[in-house]
Amino acid sequence: MTIPLKSAVRIHRRIAELERADWDGCAPAGAGYNPFVAFDFLDALEQSGSVGDRTGWAPHHLSVEDEAGRVAAVMPLYLKSHSQGEYVFDWSWADAYERAGGRYYPKLQCAAPFSPVTGPRLLVRPDVDPDEGRQTLLGGALTLCERLGASGLHVTFPDRDDWRFLTGAGLLPRQDQQYHWFNNRYGTFEDFLAALSSGRRKTIRRERRDAQASVDEIVGLTGAALTEEHWDAFYDFYQDTGGRKWGSPYLNRAFFSMLGARMADQVLLVMARKNGRWVAGALNLIGGDCLFGRNWGCVENIPFLHFELCYYQAIEHAIRLGLPRVEAGAQGQHKIARGYLPAEVYSAHWIADPGLREPVRRYLDQERTAVRQEMDWLAEEYSPFKAG
Repeated sequence: MTIPLKSAVRIHRRIAELERADWDGCAPAGAGYNPFVAFDFLDALEQSGSVGDRTGWAPHHLSVEDEAGRVAAVMPLYLKSHSQGEYVFDWSWADAYERAGGRYYPKLQCAAPFSPVTGPRLLVRPDVDPDEGRQTLLGGALTLCERLGASGLHVTFPDRDDWRFLTGAGLLPRQDQQYHWFNNRYGTFEDFLAALSSGRRKTIRRERRDAQASVDEIVGLTGAALTEEHWDAFYDFYQDTGGRKWGSPYLNRAFFSMLGARMADQVLLVMARKNGRWVAGALNLIGGDCLFGRNWGCVENIPFLHFELCYYQAIEHAIRLGLPRVEAGAQGQHKIARGYLPAEVYSAHWIADPGLREPVRRYLDQERTAVRQEMDWLAEEYSPFKAG
């Protein structure tokens, strides 16, 4: 028996207007747990000021109640005044629309901010009919889109179930690719290496040997082992990388302290030390069935250390934790040679103006075909694994 819902949808300008237990009660638990839609992660973004009206990510989260007045479904939603920090690129759509006299911003974005990570986006309590919960949330988001004069609704990196629902409801489907590592029941890193071609096996061993020999130690920190000293060092790394990639890093120093204070057991911070100081680090979050690689940075360029901290250490820890896969973030064909294979990622888009919606639809039809062809070609031509 499923619980009936009220038709009303509430809008929350801060996630803290909801109770933590109510929000997380709608999010998957156990093997489906995804830290990027957890209350603590989204609240830390807001409380730190990394997300908010001033950053162009204005929270407009949605909730739906059941007939008993309990929160039954929620949706992380933001009113955006730009397209930064999304990793699903619509700059060309915005440019074309505004050159034609339209106004692309604001738009509504359903996402985990700054995180190109697949996960649930329409969060429905387990005892509620999932399609009814999703339909109510989607209807509320589209109504809000109209009331706010937003040009559209964009749901980025939904899991496959949410994506199928959204595209079945008429949103435009988009596909792209990332590079993920899959755990084929490996007991050790050597078991993984044994599945590779001899050439790739030798290259990875050499890269690991050179990287490890260039530093004094590499440690994986989680839980109570994380301290403000580690976050100070990692934030310096993050600032350096963010400054070069984006001009202005998205996350501020306070966010990392809050992340460590509230989600320490879901954090894996891999750090390298040389001559008594931390020189590089990679931040991962631990999900129910995945290790999510998020941010990397360094203050000294050391050959192969990026591969060691971001890719090989992630594989070792995923094997140790018994996790089925590692998601290593956006872009990077060089990941294929390190055992990370092409994997589909999704987004879904509703565009209010038919004059923009139709050309975007045609573009996405062509793009999906090209993405699938490229994925097949990359897997066939560049897979590091033994034939068969």
